[in-house]
Amino acid sequence: MELLDGQLASRAIKDALAIQVAQLKTEGKKVPHLAAVLVGNNGASETYVGAKVKACAEIGYKSTLLRLESDISENRLLNIIEELNDDPDVDGILVQLPLPKHISDEKVINAIHPSKDVDGFHPENVGRMVQGLPTFVPATPYGIMLLLEHYKIDTRGKHAIVVGRSNIVGRPMSILLSGNTNPGNCTVTICHSHTHNLKELCLQGDIIVAALGKPEFVTASMVKKGAVIIDVGITRVPDASKKSGFALKGDVNFKEVAPLASYITPVPGGVGPMTIAALMKNTFRACKERNDS
Repeated sequence: MELLDGQLASRAIKDALAIQVAQLKTEGKKVPHLAAVLVGNNGASETYVGAKVKACAEIGYKSTLLRLESDISENRLLNIIEELNDDPDVDGILVQLPLPKHISDEKVINAIHPSKDVDGFHPENVGRMVQGLPTFVPATPYGIMLLLEHYKIDTRGKHAIVVGRSNIVGRPMSILLSGNTNPGNCTVTICHSHTHNLKELCLQGDIIVAALGKPEFVTASMVKKGAVIIDVGITRVPDASKKSGFALKGDVNFKEVAPLASYITPVPGGVGPMTIAALMKNTFRACKERNDS
């Protein structure tokens, strides 16, 4: 069993980006500028946004963090996004999800201009991804593909089981793994809450991507020997032995499954850092396209 170390792989990506940013500065060109919008004070969202802003600083990007009150009106938030769309210095815009219940995720995602949609959620970018055209790919699936690439895992002809069908991870992951790319060229099965023979399907998986948000759902009885295990889940579970009062658990029972796997991602330290690295790559791409236009 080998760990798919997201910290290591993401560091390699960020180091390469830092060199490219330094070159932009030498040439007198603008460096990438990411604008992050945080609505309310959700603890997990604070952590995620903080990590993204920190990554920008490490690489040499400019970043702007807009903190907005949880009771901000939907129209006001949409107006702020429009201002960011119109700002020529801003290359990428991300609005951290989830949003308060009175604000429509769909309206907010659609309001971000596709050329600045570094989260890859806008319908135009999703459509381009489906067609295999150059675009911004959602950061978590993109990060997983970069992780597979970093470790040179051959996915051609393999049967990939994707557990979860969200628009953020499951569905785009299935599209990327089935694409005529490397990594890619998998036969993909998507499983979800209405899948009857989930255990039997998982046992067929050469690759399992667990993205359903249920801690330690995937157990040893669901995994065949030699499978590649990608654990996307991260859930806070009460744990009195921890100073924080909780432990972070993935969707895979790591202790049980690791001995069976050929490769497996840890939680934390697996997919999470790769999501940020992928976002940084998307932001660099947005800036480069703006520089070249």
